[in-house]
Amino acid sequence: MKVGIIGVGNMGEALLAGLLSAGTPASDVIFAQRTPERALFISTKYGITQKPLSEVAACDVLLLCVKPKDIAEICEEIKSDVTPGSVVVSVAAGKRIDDMQKILGQNVGVVRVMPNTPTFLRKGAAGISWGTSVTSTQAEFVKKLFATSGIFVEVPENLQAAVTATSGSGPAYFFAFVEEMIEGGKKLGLSEEIATQLTIQTISGAAEMLRQSGKSPRELRENVTSPNGTTHAALTTFNEKGLAEMIHAAMAASAKRSQELA
Repeated sequence: MKVGIIGVGNMGEALLAGLLSAGTPASDVIFAQRTPERALFISTKYGITQKPLSEVAACDVLLLCVKPKDIAEICEEIKSDVTPGSVVVSVAAGKRIDDMQKILGQNVGVVRVMPNTPTFLRKGAAGISWGTSVTSTQAEFVKKLFATSGIFVEVPENLQAAVTATSGSGPAYFFAFVEEMIEGGKKLGLSEEIATQLTIQTISGAAEMLRQSGKSPRELRENVTSPNGTTHAALTTFNEKGLAEMIHAAMAASAKRSQELA
């Protein structure tokens, strides 16, 4: 299938890399990008060709990788060029399938996906919701793409805000926590270089333990927490400062904003 990508920012580039890794020939992928410098970079790096928006929109599979505020405008602009029987995959937070379907027409399959930035390293996590016009062949293509880019889960569209709050925005929560761990190490006397090395290795090692051990986060936390020990003192402070409440409130705010973007 011929694949078109509208918008090759960070997420668009990540999905492009996933497509090529999944075996899609570069000759079968074209793109449209407003920024000339970015377009030249993508063409040079991946060997794919920039084409007019109308030509990209006519592809069998169309990936919409633009900002949520631009989705309606782009859909209106391309609706006469989108081929009946094609599939449009949107990665814009909050934008509902029905709203895109009304513009593009019922004979176009629409898929809504919430990926995250580790997709660029093929370590992504995505939630996929299907429009009623998506065929089994189209669904298999989309699944293959996101399986190559990491993992995916299939969810009803009313849970997309929860996916956004969990995995879509999740990397930023993690990066913020790492930032503060590094700052905490510096305040305790470590150099920035050493604090950074220790924090990143600790976080990545802990994540790998979680992946490989088969144990729950609770079990692993309890295993490393001796009564009245150093870790117990730190976790007690987390509880006293309301870490759980803070995280839950932040995720609720992300989900709410996703719904507002609709």
